[in-house]
Amino acid sequence: MTDTIDQLARLGHAPHAQAARQQRAKAITATQACEDLLLAPALPGGLALAERLSVAQAVAAASGVATLADHYGARLAGLPAPAADARWQAITHFTQLLATQPAAADRAALLALPQAGLATPDVVLLAQLIGFVAYQARLVAGVAALAALGPAGTAAKPVAAATTPEAPFVHPANLPPPGEPLRLAGYTSETLDWKAWLPVVDPATASAEQNAVLDASHPKARTSDFYLVLAHQPRVLAERSEAFNAIMYAPGGLPRAEREVATTVVSRINGCVYCASVHAQRFEQLAKRNDVIAQIFTDPDSAGTNARERALAQASAALTRAPGAFGPQHLAPLRAAGLSDLEILDTVHAAALFAWANRLMLNLGEAVYP
Repeated sequence: MTDTIDQLARLGHAPHAQAARQQRAKAITATQACEDLLLAPALPGGLALAERLSVAQAVAAASGVATLADHYGARLAGLPAPAADARWQAITHFTQLLATQPAAADRAALLALPQAGLATPDVVLLAQLIGFVAYQARLVAGVAALAALGPAGTAAKPVAAATTPEAPFVHPANLPPPGEPLRLAGYTSETLDWKAWLPVVDPATASAEQNAVLDASHPKARTSDFYLVLAHQPRVLAERSEAFNAIMYAPGGLPRAEREVATTVVSRINGCVYCASVHAQRFEQLAKRNDVIAQIFTDPDSAGTNARERALAQASAALTRAPGAFGPQHLAPLRAAGLSDLEILDTVHAAALFAWANRLMLNLGEAVYP
């Protein structure tokens, strides 16, 4: 099987990183399946392969991960360049905006695409492709950094860890009890709704494939605008769900609550109020506390009630903001805090995944407060 991450992160001389990845074989398979589907030559719809590869190359380049940009550039060689018309200008503008400023890819930016002639399924495909490559770029960078970090317990080349101030102590008496809404700096742990900006699939008239994917996706998928808009591309939704589940629910490795720390940090940095609310709530349910969530909502860069949480938060923040500059120095505090190679990989996976999840939530619709 092709494994783009293995090839680009050059894991041939990093058996510790390869061994950790093999413990997440489902994530490897799901990630590669997403790339293979999104960039399949014969994928039905109105986005030609050259257009999809050009978008993928642009997102990788904007992320600063040159090896991934080169990977897509090589696949583009010999294909006809997309026509430089108003339709393509709308696609490239949306791609650049979503790749670099996901919170700025608002309703107006999205609706410029159907106005330029894209059908709704093609708009959804474009959003999924941009989100996937944003995830893939961060995964390449994070896995390469793990490879460069060297295995635990060896005399690897020393790596200077970045230092940041500790977050102020938050006394539990100054916070609502876990389970009660926490509202700080425009973010909340309460349950929010989400409404799509595009027409959603009607389950009553959906195809058999769409209905099957909705049934497999989530118990409330048939009443969720998020799943109903993504169901315009049922095969892509199915593959994305496989990747999501393989990363967030894999057994062992990084505890589930700590994966939620990473995803909440990423969501806070990207400005995704909806994702931050969902994963803050899940952390509270798992950990029975909300002190670190209060810190993340206030200042994700200094968040963490101990060295381990601070290392998780800071690595997730660095990978989110600048994957092209991400290196072993960003993972060294995780190693120093006692995380295993698998736990470090799980941190990378969770943070990278929410580059994708946030972009879908931010650009296809908006959070709705109760």
